[in-house]
Amino acid sequence: MRKHPRLLELNAFFYISRMSEKYGRKLTLATVPIEEWRSFAEQGFDYLWLMGVWKRSPFSREHAQKQPNLCRAYDMILPGWKKEDVTGSPYAIHDYEVDPFLGSMNELLPLKMKLNGMGLGLILDFVPNHMASDHPWTVQHPHRFVSCRKETLKAHPDWAFTTAKGAKLAHGRDPYFPPWIDTVQNNFWCPEMRQALLESLLMIARLSDGVRCDMAMLALNDVFRRVWGEHITTPPLPTEFWADVIPKVKEFAPHFCFIGEVYWGMEWELQQLGFNFTYDKRLYDRLSIDSSISVRDHLKAETFFQDRSLRFIENHDEERACVVFGKKKSQAAGIVAGTVQGLRFFHDGQLEGRRIRTPVHLCREPKEAADPETADLYRRLLHFTNSPVLHEGAWTLLGNERAWERNETYLGVMAWLWSHGRDRKLVIVNYSMLRSQAFVRIPEVSMGMPFLQLRDGLTDLIYNCPGKEICEKGFYVDLLPWQAQLLDFVI
Repeated sequence: MRKHPRLLELNAFFYISRMSEKYGRKLTLATVPIEEWRSFAEQGFDYLWLMGVWKRSPFSREHAQKQPNLCRAYDMILPGWKKEDVTGSPYAIHDYEVDPFLGSMNELLPLKMKLNGMGLGLILDFVPNHMASDHPWTVQHPHRFVSCRKETLKAHPDWAFTTAKGAKLAHGRDPYFPPWIDTVQNNFWCPEMRQALLESLLMIARLSDGVRCDMAMLALNDVFRRVWGEHITTPPLPTEFWADVIPKVKEFAPHFCFIGEVYWGMEWELQQLGFNFTYDKRLYDRLSIDSSISVRDHLKAETFFQDRSLRFIENHDEERACVVFGKKKSQAAGIVAGTVQGLRFFHDGQLEGRRIRTPVHLCREPKEAADPETADLYRRLLHFTNSPVLHEGAWTLLGNERAWERNETYLGVMAWLWSHGRDRKLVIVNYSMLRSQAFVRIPEVSMGMPFLQLRDGLTDLIYNCPGKEICEKGFYVDLLPWQAQLLDFVI
């Protein structure tokens, strides 16, 4: 797989529903026409994350069909929805088996092989922290889950539920939010549970090229201790869960990719434990609420960390980028996230500028027309970045200077250069709401060059600039708010 790869998240249920409607018959993972999968390879993606392939929980489905807030959301975005449209949470997994809505378990390996033949890797979900509250293990192996002290149950009765055999087990929980009542909390300090989760991972590793690990930091000993330590009697284990399982999986599948959904500043710790990539939520937050100076500072982090950061501006947990950022700013943010180091992550619908965020509890999505301007920008961005320069090249964050005295708009301009052989890719973004002017310093341009010819991949304009001027002053830019340039040139 290429360095600095590109990943597209597809909601598996939405995608199969979309394809079934397109072809006028019920399709499965195995019967989607090969040209549909090939289109992703032709766009230059390296990985497809089929989100939500595992078997949904009957209880989660029933809960999602009745939960008032969810029902209001269904009413707003999918008028006339029916109970069969609600399939439950993909993160309340009833079993690591393919959900019947998508086909059967024996369709996954042929799909992986088909995608691999096109140069695409298949990413699937792994949910370490919890399972569906009606998972068979809650009856067969209740000791694998968290069982709270009586004092805790008295103080927090909503934290637990009673199984069919009378065991009181805790719901899965993030310490900053109420429990997920359609889930049961895995006990990371139970050796048998660790072994069972490892076996699930090894099974997934036989059928895919990697996993996106939901809320991966919740499995850390310190976090688990903070959330559950005082509420359970289980003694802690001396080793980290991830340190136990990742090496064993990679011994079986050396190139298997671990992607961690990570927050709370724990990205580096998870990378040290073996994750290939971790979510870069800080970049998302800085792009959404901070200035270009803050974004630029973030991009000064060590290369090792940046290379293993997943850059995104939307996913199924966030509102649509066009809604959060606004249309023009979302385009600029997409260019930033799509051209810096690390794993470049795109969400289904982002490339078309969709604005409706559909709850993952549904099996189909509302129809929404693509925004032509956003679609064209992403088409050009994907073409520009589908090059060895942005995958095998060296990345340099560039400096820029005032265009003239007392003109401070240059502070809104960010620029970086990718170099590979003689080829160069220059990215310049005015990440501000002001029209901005600046001189961008381009290394390696010498006084002896008569001129430098740069072609903009977003506009097809060609700039012929005197080498002496660029060497002495830099490349002059005058950009509208949120405007960018994607420039090709040769040294």
